[in-house]
Amino acid sequence: MIASESFHDFFIFAALSSFALLVFLVVNVFQKVRQTPKLRSVAILVLGDVGRSPRMMYHAESFAKLGFDTYLIGYKGSKPILSLTSLSNIRLSHLSELPPLVTRIPFILAAPIKILYQISTILYALVFDIPRPPEFIMVQNPPSIPTLALVWLVGGIMGSKVIIDWHNLGYSILALKLGQTHLLVNIAKRFEIIFGRSAYAHFFVTNAMRNHLEQEWGLIGHKAVLHDRPPSHFHQCLPLEVHKFFVRLGHLVSPSLADFLPSTSLPSESTTQFTEIPPSSTSRASALSSPSMPNLRKDRPALVVSSTSWTPDEDFGILLEALKLYESRAREVNLTNCEHSQSKHSKERQVLPRIWMVITGKGPLKDRYMAEVELLQKDWQYVRCTSLWLEAEDYPLLLGSADLGISLHSSSSALDLPMKIVDMFGCGLPVCALDFACLPELVKDGINGQVFRNASELAVHLETLLTSFPSSPALDSLRTTLQRALQVPPSAEHHIRNHEHQESADWEWGSWSENWNRVVKPLVLGDPERSG
Repeated sequence: MIASESFHDFFIFAALSSFALLVFLVVNVFQKVRQTPKLRSVAILVLGDVGRSPRMMYHAESFAKLGFDTYLIGYKGSKPILSLTSLSNIRLSHLSELPPLVTRIPFILAAPIKILYQISTILYALVFDIPRPPEFIMVQNPPSIPTLALVWLVGGIMGSKVIIDWHNLGYSILALKLGQTHLLVNIAKRFEIIFGRSAYAHFFVTNAMRNHLEQEWGLIGHKAVLHDRPPSHFHQCLPLEVHKFFVRLGHLVSPSLADFLPSTSLPSESTTQFTEIPPSSTSRASALSSPSMPNLRKDRPALVVSSTSWTPDEDFGILLEALKLYESRAREVNLTNCEHSQSKHSKERQVLPRIWMVITGKGPLKDRYMAEVELLQKDWQYVRCTSLWLEAEDYPLLLGSADLGISLHSSSSALDLPMKIVDMFGCGLPVCALDFACLPELVKDGINGQVFRNASELAVHLETLLTSFPSSPALDSLRTTLQRALQVPPSAEHHIRNHEHQESADWEWGSWSENWNRVVKPLVLGDPERSG
C-alpha cells in the first residue's frame, strides 16, 4: 500500500514537472516567434566536430569579418582555427554529447534515443541558446538527418533565411554501407529531397553538384558554386619555417625512423632531418653579420603526405600497393646506378630517393592498415610510412614543408571534391589524385598534378616526379604552375574564360576570401544579382 502511494506521488510529480517544462518551452518559443530576426546575424550548424569542419569554420570567419554576429554550433573535439576564438563576434556553442550510458544498450533501443537527443540539443541551441532569431541559418549537408528538417522547421517558425551548404549527398554515403537499393537509402534520399529542395540559398562545392541537383531535384532558391579554398595562412613554407616546424615535430618522430631519416646533430636546433644551418665562420666579419639561415638538406628524403578519414570510400590499399612497387623499383634502379657509378670510378648518386610517407587523420580502418604497414616496412629500404595526428595550426605547416601530396578520395556521389587537395594546392604542393567524375574541376592532369586510376599508375607517377630528387624537373614544373596561379588573383574575365575552357592551361585559383566575397557576400547583404 505504501509502495503504491509512493508510485502515485512520483507519477503526479513527474506529470506536473513535464507540464511545467512544456509550458516553459511553449512560452519561450512564442516569445521567439514574436521577435523579428536580428539583421547581420547567422547561426552555422555542424552536426560534427567543429574543429574538423574546415569549410564551416571558414564560413564563420568570413561572416564575422563582414560584421555578422556569428554563432557556430557543433560538437566539441579538435581545436578550431585561431580566428574562431580571437574574433569577438564569433560565439562557439557546443552541442552536448550523448550520455555514455546510452552507448551500452542495444542498438535498436539506442538509435531512437540518439536521434531524439540530437533533435532536442539542436533545437535548444537554435531556439534558446541564441538571444534573438538569426537573420540566416546555414547548415552543412551531409549529414542530412535530422538537421535539414530541424533547420527547415526553425527557419519557418522564426523567419530566418535558410542556407544549405552542399558538401555531398547524405544518402550516397549511406549507400556505400547498405547498397543503392536498400530501403533505408531510399528513405534517406526522399528525406534529403523534401527538406533540402527549398532554401533561401544553396551553395555547392562543384559545378557538377549544382547541375545535378538543379536538374534532378529542381532546387528552389538562389544557387551558386563556392569552390573550396584554404585560408591565407596556407602557403609553401620557407626553409626557416620548415626548420622551426621540424624542431618542434622532433618528439613525434618514432625511434623506428632514426636509422631511416638523416641524422641530426646536437644541439637539435641547428640541424633537423630536413634542414641544416651552415656552420658559422670564425672570422670577425662573419661574427658581425646576421645569423645564418637554415637550408633544405640535399640528403633529405622526399616528404610525401596524405590525409585520410580511414573509411571505405578511401582505398588505402591502393597507396600501400604503390609504395610496394616504388620500393621494388627504387632498389632496382639505384642498384643499377650504383654499379654504373662504380665502374666509372665516380661518386654514387641515387636516382630514386627515400620516401617518408606521412598520413594524417583518424578513422575506423587506421589500426588495420597501419599494422599491415609495420610488417611490410621491416624489409623496406626506401620507404617509411607514419601516421600522425596534428593540431589545426600544424597541418598547413606539414603541407607547406612537403614535396608531394596524395589523394585517395573517391566520391560517394561523384559530385564533390576533396578538401585535402584544396589544402595542398593552397600550400603550393603538387598532388597525385585518384580519378573520379568531377576531379577535372580541380586537378588538371599534367598541369597542377597527376591523375591515377590504380596502384600501378600511382607508382609510375611517384617514380617520374621524384627521379633525381631534390632536383626533379617533373615535380618542379607542377610546383611552378601552382605558384604562378597562387600569385595572380583571378579577374572576372579570367574566371569566365576558365569556365569556358575547362581543360586550358590557364588554371583558375583565387583565395577563399576572394571566392566568398564574390559568391556569398552579395547574397547575405541583400544584393543577389551580384553573386556569381
